[in-house]
Amino acid sequence: MSDFISDFWSHYVTVITVVSILACLLLLWRTARRGAPMSDDNTTGHVWDEDLREMNNPMPRWWMGLFLITIVFGFVYLALYPGLGKSVGQWGWSSRGAYDTEVAKANEELAPIYSGFAAMPIPELSRSPQAMAIGERLFMNNCAQCHGSDAHGSKGFPNLTDNEWLWGGSPEQIEQTITHGRTGVMTPMAEQLGSAEDVQNVANYVLSLAGEPHDSVRAKLGEAKFTVCAACHGPGGEGNELIGAPRFIGRKSWLHGYGLDAVISQINTGKTNEMPAQEGKLSPQQIHVLAAYVWGLSNNKPGVGAAGTP
Repeated sequence: MSDFISDFWSHYVTVITVVSILACLLLLWRTARRGAPMSDDNTTGHVWDEDLREMNNPMPRWWMGLFLITIVFGFVYLALYPGLGKSVGQWGWSSRGAYDTEVAKANEELAPIYSGFAAMPIPELSRSPQAMAIGERLFMNNCAQCHGSDAHGSKGFPNLTDNEWLWGGSPEQIEQTITHGRTGVMTPMAEQLGSAEDVQNVANYVLSLAGEPHDSVRAKLGEAKFTVCAACHGPGGEGNELIGAPRFIGRKSWLHGYGLDAVISQINTGKTNEMPAQEGKLSPQQIHVLAAYVWGLSNNKPGVGAAGTP
């Protein structure tokens, strides 16, 4: 509850919690002192099915004792652990602290295994069955939520198996991407291009660079206007890995949708994509193994050379 924006809510939770426990204690005390109205035959007067009568026997003492123990336990727990608003308790326990302790313990136990991987270059490491088994589990736990369990991605999430890279596909670039994350920004360009016709023309020119179906007349008209886009995507549409600007020449993978309408939408509205940094969440040794696994997805294939080219 450390994220409260006002002390009022901390005090509110504290009061509600303490009052609730005290109310249970008061209820127990009142019920123990004041029994239900009864007749001379020790019944409450309630009768069901003609002959079933509710007796007015006192609660067992062990039940009363158990109730009191739970109340005492509640107060002791709240004194030692978080529970009363912003109070961290006498022992200072937190779920985050427990998690960090478990992670540190696991990293210490795995250190001997990872130490053998750390000195291996990523291409060599990607051919190690043991390393790739670990890399696959790291991928499933940390990357599959966005890129899919098969790493083929989806709309807005890159395919990691096709060897088309926004920020570069070398081992070092992949490792840097995982470590520090990436933020790609495509600004809306319709106003800079001038008119809706110009947007249509440039979109057709982009498709022509990729070898996709397009209107050749509009593509020719859009070539001159493409200079507005060249600052990021390059004069010939070759892209720029330094800023994550995709290449258009021969492009087969379309991150935010395929076809004329999708390209026009990108030009009109722009897009911001973020790959979160894994530094701090994963150790450098784990990132090294994960980078080897990701690099191997598009490089360790039949007919693909060590540099990742067919």
